[in-house]
Amino acid sequence: MGKTIIEKILGNHAGRAVSAGDMVDITIDARVARDFGGANVVKNIRDNGLGIADPQRTFFTFDCNPGGSDQKYAANQQLCRLFAREQGIQVYDVDSGIGTHIAIDAGLIGPGETIVSTDSHANIMGAIGAFGQGMGDQDIAHAFAFGNVWFKVPPTMRVRLEGQPAANATAKDVTLALVKHFGANGLLGYAAELYGPYVDQLDLPSRVTISSMCTEMGGIIVLFPPNQAVLDYCTQATGRTIKPVYADDDATYAKEDTVDISGLGPMLARPGHPDDVQPVAEAAGTKIDSVFIGSCTNGRYEDLKAAARVLEGNRIAPGVVLKIVPATDAVWQKLLEDGTLTVFKHAGALIGNAGCAGCAAGQIGQNGPGEVTVSTGNRNFPGKQGKGSVYLASPETAAASAIAGVIAPADAIPAEPVRFEKPTPAEKGTAARAEARGSSEQTAAERPAQVKGRVWVIRQDNIDTDMIYHNRYLTVTDPAEMGQYALDNLAGWEDFAKKCKPGDIIITGKNFGCGSSRQQAVDCFKTLGVVALVAESFGAIYERNAINAGMPIMSVPATGSDLKDGEEVEVDFRTGTVRRQSGEQIQGTAFSETQLAIYQRGGLLAGRRT
Repeated sequence: MGKTIIEKILGNHAGRAVSAGDMVDITIDARVARDFGGANVVKNIRDNGLGIADPQRTFFTFDCNPGGSDQKYAANQQLCRLFAREQGIQVYDVDSGIGTHIAIDAGLIGPGETIVSTDSHANIMGAIGAFGQGMGDQDIAHAFAFGNVWFKVPPTMRVRLEGQPAANATAKDVTLALVKHFGANGLLGYAAELYGPYVDQLDLPSRVTISSMCTEMGGIIVLFPPNQAVLDYCTQATGRTIKPVYADDDATYAKEDTVDISGLGPMLARPGHPDDVQPVAEAAGTKIDSVFIGSCTNGRYEDLKAAARVLEGNRIAPGVVLKIVPATDAVWQKLLEDGTLTVFKHAGALIGNAGCAGCAAGQIGQNGPGEVTVSTGNRNFPGKQGKGSVYLASPETAAASAIAGVIAPADAIPAEPVRFEKPTPAEKGTAARAEARGSSEQTAAERPAQVKGRVWVIRQDNIDTDMIYHNRYLTVTDPAEMGQYALDNLAGWEDFAKKCKPGDIIITGKNFGCGSSRQQAVDCFKTLGVVALVAESFGAIYERNAINAGMPIMSVPATGSDLKDGEEVEVDFRTGTVRRQSGEQIQGTAFSETQLAIYQRGGLLAGRRT
């Protein structure tokens, strides 16, 4: 029986043939921690008395806060630097840029290889036909210490793109069309392989753009069979012979899908949801305050050159702020050498150090309450890029909108920019309200296979990690401090931490925990003493983080439509059942042997020694 790309890559790194659903230990070729999460990785290693399996394959990348402008980020970076010096680990410091891009450009990984990082967009590696996965602090600590991690081989979906988009459409527009097609969880748990004439002709930056938004579709990874241009690039970057991996002709796919992109034009995602996508023309004329061009999705040289072609000879609209952040220092230097930075400056842009920028709270790109932003990033969840509203679009659309002062496609920029109108008295002085937060001490955890507790029922799908644990608290490393912030960015549940009591159970919908790889989104519930999380499905990274933390989570496809807050239920991890006081039994997925073993010993790293 033939194998898919993901089955081949994981099989090669497990030392045996594997199929979808297999639980395997895989060797990791490159193990990366960022300034976000890096300090917790170091803490896990030290607290558990572990060493480093192979310093030559282990790296730190500081891309969330290149300026160290936040004291806690600066402290975390320095902690990682000191640890790196002790262990002989290479640090790509604050002058380097986004770690996933460095991994490709510096040849840390090539086609057919594996990498893990504390970056939830490590699946960008699918752009070169490699396996990349964002993981939480304990996973990365395990990879640092042992050189491998456990992984469940995902099923593969074969996706074919039919037709060619319009001449003014970009890879970002096609990406947004894919996110609209699949929605926030249409690829949940899948590896996807992308095919078709349009796919074959894509250059590396375009492939990066599409792969980077796999996470926003719930997927494990979007894999591109590497073409010759990608192979040549990776051969030069790695300095070694590349052995690409392609699917067998008789590979077995769990699903197949076709997406027609014929005639597709410029697209954008409306604020709040990356999958709420419409043609740019339908939002044209919407007044904006700011524009951000950059991120791991659209911060490469080709992306910024495309924006520069629109901006050249123009000025941004009065009162509009344009922020540009290259993905890496190499991109920054190239833009400096060829004069593109001068184009940006003459247009009125603010240019930042290479890095993640708007997706991370420590850099330029955040917006304020009421601010309307057009961004080339991959996420526009409420609060993710600030307190304002964020539209997602291509670099060309973003640049055109900065000139126009309103949302506009690059081929329809108005002759005169749209200026701000003087606000009415009722609109002045609008400010965000302070949010009340509770606190609770973490109680000692028991490890029973059955738990009873009262339930909190959250009837909502796609609750992302920013809603669970907002990125403004990411510098908190003490789990005892995390519980007070649980769900305080989820509308209607801001006071959850005050109401929750030890022994409570959360019942919720599909794709719980989608979004970032932050471990705190799990640990905040442990701090509160929540004894089980029951959802119709979980985000892939969140599921790993919870299992590795020894936090009991269970998937139950139908969680009971008439369950109410305060009702007591019994959850059995061995049988996968939820039993109500009425005697009704709801069937879910029992813990696997791996999950049960990790849970019962108190976490992935508990009791382990190098």
